[in-house]
Amino acid sequence: MINVYGLHNCDTCKKAVKALQADGLAHSFVDIRAEADLADRVPVWLDAVGAKALVNTRSTTWRGLDETQRARMDTDPAALLVENPTLIKRPVIERDDAVTVGWSDEVRTALQR
Repeated sequence: MINVYGLHNCDTCKKAVKALQADGLAHSFVDIRAEADLADRVPVWLDAVGAKALVNTRSTTWRGLDETQRARMDTDPAALLVENPTLIKRPVIERDDAVTVGWSDEVRTALQR
């Protein structure tokens, strides 16, 4: 089973879900603000892909943080992401033990295998 973590209003998440449906791949969508157990999932994602890949430093949320909060990306990224779910790059896709962040042709091809 493929788990897609994202936001319902995120265009990239919508594109990923639509492509998975078109490819006939069974998946579930989990809203990271309303449904996800981020305290449990974020450390797993950080171990798999690292903070640089998981934290969206181009987001409006990131630009709204002060320097002290931004510094937490280096010292405590898990807590920063749990407190600010919209800082998570989307979508985060889990399949078995594999974790990917974002949506691209490479991700789509890997999920089709």
